[in-house]
Amino acid sequence: MKKSLIISIFVFLMTICSVNAFASASTHAEAAQVEQKEYQHKTMSQLFESFYATTGLKALLNPHEGVKDSHGKEMSLFAQSGGRVIMIIICFLLFYLAINKGFEPLLLIPIGFGGLLANIPIANIAAPDGMLGIIYNMGIANEFFPLLIFMGVGAMTDFGPLLANPKTALLGGASQFGIFGSLVGAVVLSQYVPGVDFSLQQAAAISIIGGADGPTSIFIASALAPELLGAIAVAAYSYMALVPVIQPPIMKALTTEAERKIKMGTTRKVSKLEKIIFPLVVLVLTLLILPDASPLIGALCFGNFAKESGVVERLSDTMQNALINIVTIFLGLGVGSKLASEQFLVAETMGIMVIGLIAFAAGTAAGVIMAKIMNKLSSKDNQINPLIGAAGVSAVPMAARVVSKEGQKSDPSNILLMHAMGPNVAGVIGSAVAAGVLLSIFK
Repeated sequence: MKKSLIISIFVFLMTICSVNAFASASTHAEAAQVEQKEYQHKTMSQLFESFYATTGLKALLNPHEGVKDSHGKEMSLFAQSGGRVIMIIICFLLFYLAINKGFEPLLLIPIGFGGLLANIPIANIAAPDGMLGIIYNMGIANEFFPLLIFMGVGAMTDFGPLLANPKTALLGGASQFGIFGSLVGAVVLSQYVPGVDFSLQQAAAISIIGGADGPTSIFIASALAPELLGAIAVAAYSYMALVPVIQPPIMKALTTEAERKIKMGTTRKVSKLEKIIFPLVVLVLTLLILPDASPLIGALCFGNFAKESGVVERLSDTMQNALINIVTIFLGLGVGSKLASEQFLVAETMGIMVIGLIAFAAGTAAGVIMAKIMNKLSSKDNQINPLIGAAGVSAVPMAARVVSKEGQKSDPSNILLMHAMGPNVAGVIGSAVAAGVLLSIFK
């Protein structure tokens, strides 16, 4: 009896499923017939016209009102045509600087290629559900990629030069003047220049560009001015990559030939124990004094501690190579997605680029001037080459390499790289501290 009842129920359910499936198939068949009936045969010229209507060439040559960008906002005619052409040329310029001039290709090639993809019409690659949009949202908008970058930077950083000559930390601190100086500048511009209207939080987020620290810029912009995140990220990474172009003229203008030839003495050897303890001390001080900076400083200290401990070489190697390389690819493409013409070629972004450049130049100049002052106060046996002050910005190790190169132009036998690494790594900590201060002020 029970078996018969079960069999009957099973047959009943199968019958219902079959009817539903047949009905669904009939509906699809009817829809297909309707679509088939609606199709009209086209001549070869009509087929060519249909194809041409879907090409990027037509979109560039025939802009029209009502076209929306990847984020659903209406685009101007200029952004659809000439703006895209300008941005594509800029992207090719980035490739030229990366390949022919060797200006930080690890940054410029992904950023330039992301910008190239973002300016392809119709495809909407930078839309939230496009490839670039997904990359941007999964790691830049939520501040995740900057922390991973700081972890890798920590694993690659040797704090030995800073520990061997602690007074060079002053140069890293002096270079943060660009951040706070540009904060004041942005506020003044908003007060007196028509068309510029940055709030205090937005000005603070823009000013962090002066530290030449892309990850920190993204981190603080996400917290204080998320609406400006794309423009700030583009500006910060552009100036990081262009350190070899921006810094040398400032360094030469503020130093004499004799100062550039100053040779610095050999520093003491730093013990392994000092290197192990240092990141822990920095983290504890951050915990006690400036908890808002702990995400950045914590990631930096973890990477450095893993390296200096000497017992987790696999983890340290992964952070120094595989992890930071993968994140750099995603970060560059994500930042490049904001090079779309409708987002980049606007007054607000241009203002951010100008303020960021002034901030970066001011930070470089402040570091050099501080080094000149320290040199005047130093004994003849312990002189300081003012060039190393330029390395106080946190573009590590780019700024230190630029300092070394400029020093060798004046005297090929003058090796300043390790001396410049002291203020350079101090600048990394300094920019993270500055970000923490700004966050705590506006919290």
